[in-house]
Amino acid sequence: MSTSSTRPLVVAIDGPAASGKGTLARRVAQALGFALLDTGGLYRAVALSLIRRGGDLRDTAAAAATARSLTHGDIENLMADPALRLDSTAQGASIVSAVPDVRAALLDFQRGFAAHPPGGAKGAVLDGRDIGTVICPAADAKLFVTASPEVRAQRRLNELLGRGDAAIYADVLKDMKDRDARDSQRAVSPLVPAADAYLLDTSSLDAAQAFDAAMTFIRSRPAFGG
Repeated sequence: MSTSSTRPLVVAIDGPAASGKGTLARRVAQALGFALLDTGGLYRAVALSLIRRGGDLRDTAAAAATARSLTHGDIENLMADPALRLDSTAQGASIVSAVPDVRAALLDFQRGFAAHPPGGAKGAVLDGRDIGTVICPAADAKLFVTASPEVRAQRRLNELLGRGDAAIYADVLKDMKDRDARDSQRAVSPLVPAADAYLLDTSSLDAAQAFDAAMTFIRSRPAFGG
């Protein structure tokens, strides 16, 4: 890994829901000793806070006000809340994340994390939808992790059934496609690969294989000694 610069190194990992990017981001951060930020959790935090306040997820003004009102302490508490992982919260996050003022309110938090990783870490891994294109366009390594909608729906179904939730594959697939449409077609920060991102299709890969492919790419980047 290059030591020519004292600035923190940044790995950007983007991709749609259930592509495997969250698991990959955790493994990469652990391997590199970097701080990790699941930026999707920030939008889930906004959605969960709004839901608990009795607000309407499609009320853009209320969503923006909620995002602006959250303190660092609020975000830390919400990110640790088990309700953050509920599918209803995930669906809410997809809705509020399409609001430009919500994205603007969370922008500084994300960029600050990348510029000053907590715990004295030498770098940061940020996992989300627009890290390589908007949040950290100068990231030292960018990956776009994807898989077919059918594979991702099956993964999400297995996750839901494993938690004891009732779920039907057809419904999960429809929700997945609806969410993909919202994420990729929104006017601000749509879900698209950065021009210089490494496209990692995990449709036929297990977690270990995806990790090996990602680390091979990361280590090939100049900032990491490649």
